[in-house]
Amino acid sequence: MQISVVIPFYNEVDNVDPVLDELRELLPDAEVIAIDDGSRDGTGERLRARGDVQSHFFPRNLGQSAAVYYGLVRATGDVCVIMDGDGQNDPRDLPRLLELIPDYDLVNGHRAERRDPLSKRLASRVANGFRRAVLHDGMRDTGCTPKLLKRELVRHLVPFDGMHRFIPALVQAAGARCIEVPVQHRPRRSGQSKYTNLRRAVRGLRDVFGVRWLLARRVDWPGSEDLPD
Repeated sequence: MQISVVIPFYNEVDNVDPVLDELRELLPDAEVIAIDDGSRDGTGERLRARGDVQSHFFPRNLGQSAAVYYGLVRATGDVCVIMDGDGQNDPRDLPRLLELIPDYDLVNGHRAERRDPLSKRLASRVANGFRRAVLHDGMRDTGCTPKLLKRELVRHLVPFDGMHRFIPALVQAAGARCIEVPVQHRPRRSGQSKYTNLRRAVRGLRDVFGVRWLLARRVDWPGSEDLPD
């Protein structure tokens, strides 16, 4: 099973090498796709100095979802792994999560013990509860990475700002078998979070109803038996 790991970085200059070194130690043969999302702090230069990853550079900041989607459509592995570039994901969880493939098509981590400020944890809990109530995706924590999905599911994703939080709902609508399991969550070692609670709440409310509309209008992807000769 070939593995592709997609990691977006935005102003994470001090986290680039620790994140990639730790990942390489655990998955030395994985295809690693790193995206610099328009950083202005030297993140791009750190990535250019790495000869062991496939790096891509956005000329300006396009957002986490754009970077994730860009990496996923370029992945060549059988299984795609999405990780954050802030060092809060523990790659030691990955071997355990990979064991759940191929029995499941998507594995979503949820932060069993989240290492963030109380205000951020409460805002996330409210947002996740609202999303789950509207979309019925059954997931506790879709803002969490790592996420693992079979590469064949990438065709069912729709690129929009905020997409990364709705990957389970989008692939479930295509019939994917999904499971959510607890993962470790670590405090930030350096750098700053790129989100504020108010901005995330406003955008999240809009996005939930947008995805609900999208799924209601979804056209099933044709199988080979449905295509003309």
